[in-house]
Amino acid sequence: MKTLAAFIDTLTGLSPEGWKILQPALSHHAYKKDEYLLEAGKVCNALFFISEGYCRAFYDKDGQEINTDFFFENEIATNINSFGQEAPSEFSIQACEDISIVRFDKKRLYEAAAQSAEIEMLGRKCLQRIAAKQEKHAAMFKLMNAQERYDYIEEHFPEILQRVSLTRLSSYLGVARETLSRIRGKR
Repeated sequence: MKTLAAFIDTLTGLSPEGWKILQPALSHHAYKKDEYLLEAGKVCNALFFISEGYCRAFYDKDGQEINTDFFFENEIATNINSFGQEAPSEFSIQACEDISIVRFDKKRLYEAAAQSAEIEMLGRKCLQRIAAKQEKHAAMFKLMNAQERYDYIEEHFPEILQRVSLTRLSSYLGVARETLSRIRGKR
């Protein structure tokens, strides 16, 4: 809970009363490597705060996995569209190693937000952070070539290069594994 408290403090402080109201919405969970936090086709009813480990978001397109995001410690993983619109998720979120998370239950989070402006603000700030990350990711693909995307990841998100397999990294960058090897070989 300490890491979650520190994360929340970066967004907005919570009073002791705010924490008390938020508690029923929170639950700790552990997932083994390859277990799903969210499966494609199911509605996302939670925000997943990553305490330990990391997970990935990916689409299955004709049997091929296309990685679209990675979530590491002190980040929130979710499907913002499914969460907000109650629509089935088009992608899955899967543990890439054993992970520990704090799950924010959507229904209970909304109930807490109805009781406290602090909680409402926290929810809004979490969703803003998620949307900002998605926007940066989209801009990276619209404005950068493969080499520039790799350089950007290296500069801003080095944990991806350190922890993610080359196969998943190449999928994330939208290049063949051989192309990624050539890009890395130029270093």
